[in-house]
Amino acid sequence: MTPVAWQRVESALIAAAALVAGPAALGIAWWWPLALFLAFDLSMVGYLAGTRAGALLYNAVHTYVSPAILLGIAVLAGGLTWIAVAGVAWVFHVAVDRALGYGLKLDDAFEHTHLGWIGKRARTAVRSDS
Repeated sequence: MTPVAWQRVESALIAAAALVAGPAALGIAWWWPLALFLAFDLSMVGYLAGTRAGALLYNAVHTYVSPAILLGIAVLAGGLTWIAVAGVAWVFHVAVDRALGYGLKLDDAFEHTHLGWIGKRARTAVRSDS
């Protein structure tokens, strides 16, 4: 298996854990991460300012750093369930994106990610490789 395939499998397992263990630990409904899923894609608005700004904002939102900070704050503060819910939903979002091949963006094109090309360029690359 390639390193990219390993990362995608790993991300699928993280997404499953976030969807099952997160809500169970917080005592919330399992569907909360699903309900908040698209909120994190609002970061794509950065692409209105160009590919470099878009990639910067998108990548800032699509790493595990910020949700880890939120979850840390929730644990340290004790009882801030809504912050923990946001953190779990955020982890779920990043993991699902990566499992589907939507990695961190390079600043040359939206379709160019650290996991490879997505969209039409990915299909073109597959055809040219065969």
